[in-house]
Amino acid sequence: MQITSPEFKSNSRAALADAQLQKALSNVRSGFIDKRLKAVADLPEFERLRDSAKAIKDHVLSNLDLYLEAYEGKVLAAGGKVHWCQTAEDARQAILAICRSVDARVVTKGKSMITEEIALNEFFEKNGIAPVETDLGEYIIQLRGEHPSHIIAPAVHLNKEQVEEDFRRVHDHLAPGRDLTEPEALLNEARRVLRSRYFEADVGITGANFLVAETGSSIIVTNEGNGDLTQILPKVHIVVASIEKVVPTLDDAAQILRLLARSATGQDMSVYTTVSTGPRRPGDPDGPEEYHVILLDNGRSAMLGTEFQDMLRCIRCGACMNHCPVYHAVGGHAYGWVYPGPMGAVLTPSLIGVDKGGHLPNASTFCGRCESVCPMRIPLPKMMRHWREREFERGLNPAVARYGLKTWAFFAKRPRLYRFAAAMGIPALGMFSFGKGRFSWLPFAGGWTRHRELPAPEGRTFMQQLRERDAVMKQAAR
Repeated sequence: MQITSPEFKSNSRAALADAQLQKALSNVRSGFIDKRLKAVADLPEFERLRDSAKAIKDHVLSNLDLYLEAYEGKVLAAGGKVHWCQTAEDARQAILAICRSVDARVVTKGKSMITEEIALNEFFEKNGIAPVETDLGEYIIQLRGEHPSHIIAPAVHLNKEQVEEDFRRVHDHLAPGRDLTEPEALLNEARRVLRSRYFEADVGITGANFLVAETGSSIIVTNEGNGDLTQILPKVHIVVASIEKVVPTLDDAAQILRLLARSATGQDMSVYTTVSTGPRRPGDPDGPEEYHVILLDNGRSAMLGTEFQDMLRCIRCGACMNHCPVYHAVGGHAYGWVYPGPMGAVLTPSLIGVDKGGHLPNASTFCGRCESVCPMRIPLPKMMRHWREREFERGLNPAVARYGLKTWAFFAKRPRLYRFAAAMGIPALGMFSFGKGRFSWLPFAGGWTRHRELPAPEGRTFMQQLRERDAVMKQAAR
């Protein structure tokens, strides 16, 4: 996947000017927030579960090596294989070797952000293997040659008419006069088309919401059942997961599952919660002959012990972006890589570098909604501030911003000079409003005033008003 995070500003301008996208993004505002609110209200112990889930993941991250080794031991005991992969290329090559071992030509895939992170589909196509996305949203964007714009709703940026147009273009073997005006018709057509692909595939690939050290199991949650068909029907099931997905026990996973669906889609639980442990055993009616787990680091271990370790608690529910006003305005593709929204603003610089992802932690109002709804209590605004500090230290942010901060710091360290400059500057600044009380243009503030107005100062500084109030109160006291 091509990284365009350095072009976040131009990506955002294009997104703000896209009328269709703006209409589609209204579904995020109306579809997720109210449902989550109701689901949380219906679970009195939700806040206690958040505390417990945070403690579970903090414990795991403090002992990650031990739990990963325990997990590997259980996978091996169940007849599976574990492949330790430091980089995305290591993971791609390990997956390719498994596919080549069974001469796979078609690979079905369940929804997996990790396979997006390692650009697996593009890699397969270069090596003569046809990847077939089976999640409906992923299938739609695969037909369009796009990438997910949301981690739980990959095609949320599209409307029904666009999907119908793509189905008619790609499914040209079906009757041209068929009725696709209703969402149910689109869903049923996708099911019919995908059904045969499940049986053609020699390999099925899924992600993992959790890896359980106690049993060597992988757990996925879906609402469509495609994950089950992807891992049961082919000869080989490959789980692709990053190292922080491990939890100690099934009970621990069950606790976090109670938070996941409620935070993501406002459901009590996802329709399917599937636990897989090794390949098919004697007497099993179905299941794969081989079970492989790709354990990917790709920069995670470098986050351990740093101010960004808390990000590794993320369970990919999407609640932060569902409540983020910046995401609501520009959508996911503007972020330029796999992970959008507030979680992407922290994770992307961690994985690809602040030199490429430095714009993202600056794309925040710091309203704090992301942290307030995060089921794992991840302090996202604090970590975005850390990335801003790193960017400033390395001189990566614009020169105007750096000199502006240095100028402000010069005055802030000299209170008398600061008050004098403010007393002189505020009346002068007010002149730019031309008596309207609001700015439609300001020097060095075009990024703000191009899209919104800014209230003009009323003529007196805070300190001046404070002194006047104190004088009035003293006079009244006499």
